[in-house]
Amino acid sequence: MVPDFRSLLCVLFGILGVTIAPHAAVALDYPTRPVRILVGFPPGSTSDVVARLIAQRLSERLGQPFVVEDRTGASGNIAAEAVANAPADGYTLLLAGSNNAINDTLFDNLAFNFNRDIAPIAGIMRTPGVMEVNPSVPARTVPEFIDYAKAHPGKINMGSGGTGSLIHMYGVLFMSLTGVKLVDVPYRGAPPALADLLTGQIQIMFDNVPTSLGFIRDGRLRPLAVTVSTRVDTLPGLPPLGEFLPGYEGSLWQGLAAPKNTPQQIINKLSVEIKSALSDPQFKSRIVALGGTPSTLSAAEFGNLIAKDTQKWGQLIREAGIKPD
Repeated sequence: MVPDFRSLLCVLFGILGVTIAPHAAVALDYPTRPVRILVGFPPGSTSDVVARLIAQRLSERLGQPFVVEDRTGASGNIAAEAVANAPADGYTLLLAGSNNAINDTLFDNLAFNFNRDIAPIAGIMRTPGVMEVNPSVPARTVPEFIDYAKAHPGKINMGSGGTGSLIHMYGVLFMSLTGVKLVDVPYRGAPPALADLLTGQIQIMFDNVPTSLGFIRDGRLRPLAVTVSTRVDTLPGLPPLGEFLPGYEGSLWQGLAAPKNTPQQIINKLSVEIKSALSDPQFKSRIVALGGTPSTLSAAEFGNLIAKDTQKWGQLIREAGIKPD
């Protein structure tokens, strides 16, 4: 019988007087059974699609099924709490997103702390937002809109996908940096807000680029700026909001995470595979088709992004006194 790879390593290390640490042995074998990736949003959502893309890739590369399980509700908190309380063995993972960084402050009764109880593995995708208005609004630039809004206080309605959603926080950040007072109109998700923006029942919205792109291109919405710090390929003529409002920056991001204390060797193994996927032209093209850009962040870099956004949105939530619906 031909010895397997692990046995050969054990023989070699025995000759050298070295033993394999338990965690290293676990990482060498991992995974030996199916792995679940929990998603806090419904089938067909961007988060669900991203999770299924990376699950397929990891299944092919690591030889075990990576199965996506949608645990919807509470703005993604149900899925995050389930992962926070799962065994730290790499078999229950989370498709983490910007909502988790916001929720850490927005909800004051969570049974877990996202930054403390979740271990980042790697970034996967980032998606810019866009500041856009109904064409009935006379402003064609950000400075023109600021002047127009200040001349019409309390008369400009801003749609959002619900209190504390990322597109709501984009608007709150805009008001915080400009002193402009917009009337917040929360909807149950972005699609109904977008529908009312198209008909002129609301005048402005901060949306994720992919869902508004078609309406922008056919002239039914007028974009003024993007929320990220650089121009984006899909809307190359738009300036970043930061050019007019220093410090303005935000994006929708997604990445993979695990329960705290998951062996570092497992995190490293998954991180390497995700980075490999994001360097593959075919996989990258599928990310771009979703309207995002590959986010080649290591575990440490992804952790820094989570901590930075948690602090930024948390401060804004406290200053504005925002409470969940």
